Amino acid sequence: MIRAFDTFSLPLLRFLDPEDAHRLAIQGLRLLPPLRLKLDDPKLSVRAFGLNFPNPIGMAAGFDKNAEVPDALLRLGFGFVEIGSVTPRPQEGNPRTRLFRLERDEAVINRMGFNNDGAEAVLRRLAARANLGGIVGVNVGANKDSPDRVADYVKLIEMFAPVADYFTVNVSSPNTPGLRNLQQAKMLDELLARVIDARERVRTEAGDSPVLLKIAPDLSLAELDEVVHIARSRRVDGMIVSNTTVARPASLRETNRAKEQGGLSGRPLFRLSTRMVAETFVRTEAAFPLIGVGGIDSGGAALTKIRAGASLIQLYSSLIYKGLAVIDQIKSDLASTLLRTGRESLSEIVGADAATITAEPWPI
Repeated sequence: MIRAFDTFSLPLLRFLDPEDAHRLAIQGLRLLPPLRLKLDDPKLSVRAFGLNFPNPIGMAAGFDKNAEVPDALLRLGFGFVEIGSVTPRPQEGNPRTRLFRLERDEAVINRMGFNNDGAEAVLRRLAARANLGGIVGVNVGANKDSPDRVADYVKLIEMFAPVADYFTVNVSSPNTPGLRNLQQAKMLDELLARVIDARERVRTEAGDSPVLLKIAPDLSLAELDEVVHIARSRRVDGMIVSNTTVARPASLRETNRAKEQGGLSGRPLFRLSTRMVAETFVRTEAAFPLIGVGGIDSGGAALTKIRAGASLIQLYSSLIYKGLAVIDQIKSDLASTLLRTGRESLSEIVGADAATITAEPWPI
């Protein structure tokens, strides 16, 4: 069914304006009839952040910004879904046109700017599906015009704790002016201190809510040292590596589109994001798990990201070019690798190549 859907939908969606195609994809998923969930190979299960994931493949934030279709995505085979980014107040984001395909590079540039329906609307949707199961994380951000951005994150933690399986503190989007400044040591330390404090205040009534930090791939290694040190000292539960990049690799073929302002994702991000996963892994010293994101479009790419240090992975841009079938393809390839190598779980290979990757020349 999924292959038939891809055959019909991919040419149509890529004919449309990217943002219109995204809206149509969301509407299509809302109309998707209930599917019988295919059980995953038990060897693909992952225990991380105190949660049991049926498989390691997650839908990255940015697709289902407003929690409209998390259960449809779970039925399609994702092991978990991350909605958002959500801000306290509704936000239109940056002016259109703000989403661009780089077809020949299998890449995307976006400068969406945290467009979303706001916390109250998203909270209502998540509360309505609270008993349906499946792991749904909430990616939280700050309003562009907020006088106190840290307070925005605190408010969202307090609001969503009863319905979020985990939180992602997004300080790494390049499309909200000044947001990445929150990755600087002093500001990040204050932010995480207040976020963790908010999580602890609501823990008795809302239960455990793991807090993850999502970082940019454009950090220097000195900056990464500081970020990991603060994340460990503030006892976050994990990190997501990485968001989109503002860099433009020389290998890009869509040179005119590459000039557009915004964050680059997709295949050209793979080497840089994987290097950052490995660099983060060696610095965390197994203090907490990592989610690897960036350019994953095959079983081989997923395996490389895991061997670099990711316990879980997320994808989004590859769906535009590969379709929904890529989910099952990756799971099949990972399961085959475990069978072929005689391993019982993916945890046995997490970070196996991290040291080697960090010794390689820096990806350009």
